Amino acid sequence: MLLTFDVGNTETTLGLYDGATLRAHWRIMTDVARTPDEFGVLLRGLLAGEEIALAQVRGVAIGSVVPPVTAPLAEACRRWLPSTRVEIIDARSSLPITLQVDEPLTVGADRIINTLAASRKYRRDAIVVDLGTATTFDCITKDAVFLGGVIAPGVRTSAETLFRRTSKLPATELVAPARAIGTRTEECIRAGVMFGAAESIDGIVRRIKAEWPSAGEPLVVGTGGLAELFAPLCRSFDEVDPHLTLYGLSLAYGLLAGD
Repeated sequence: MLLTFDVGNTETTLGLYDGATLRAHWRIMTDVARTPDEFGVLLRGLLAGEEIALAQVRGVAIGSVVPPVTAPLAEACRRWLPSTRVEIIDARSSLPITLQVDEPLTVGADRIINTLAASRKYRRDAIVVDLGTATTFDCITKDAVFLGGVIAPGVRTSAETLFRRTSKLPATELVAPARAIGTRTEECIRAGVMFGAAESIDGIVRRIKAEWPSAGEPLVVGTGGLAELFAPLCRSFDEVDPHLTLYGLSLAYGLLAGD
């Protein structure tokens, strides 16, 4: 089995693949400092919950945008899963993609992995909208060329800034409101945060499509932890694929390990 880690700034998503099947997935907080031993205990508990022995995991793929987490996580996998091959995916990885940007080594692992995943899975030009700590818009051709894109503040990041800098506005759960005109403070906040983010996403997608360098309209794929929440609000999404990055990690591991 293959264990994949998508390490974001706020959350880390784990996926357990049995062949091509995503057998289980979990989310843990990234902003909790953990030693390799703590990661090991955590892994053991998660796998035990699925009745998976540590020895059944034969491969690990890590895509991380948080360098302080990458090393202890990789060490934990090597120590607790001693017969396992560990691959860390980044801009130096020998993958069949092209980073057609000015500074390719600065491209985040998540965007590299999304490029591989979208080009292999959809086989057409695509805009991948990844809703995490930041909302990223990855512009990808069907030939696995990463053209660049957009990085915008994430929905939770924007909301937390609003709550922190306004003394009388209460922190509010991210829930889609029933209408735009709120009659309670919480409804007003939800409308502003949720509808504002949805309109921003649709607007940026519209601008990207207007600049698209080739004929034909790219497919718009929503992914990340908030993709399913925003699917009913964003008119621009053609597909919602919350585990696209985990799928890309499984592909990258297979290519690098020669499986």
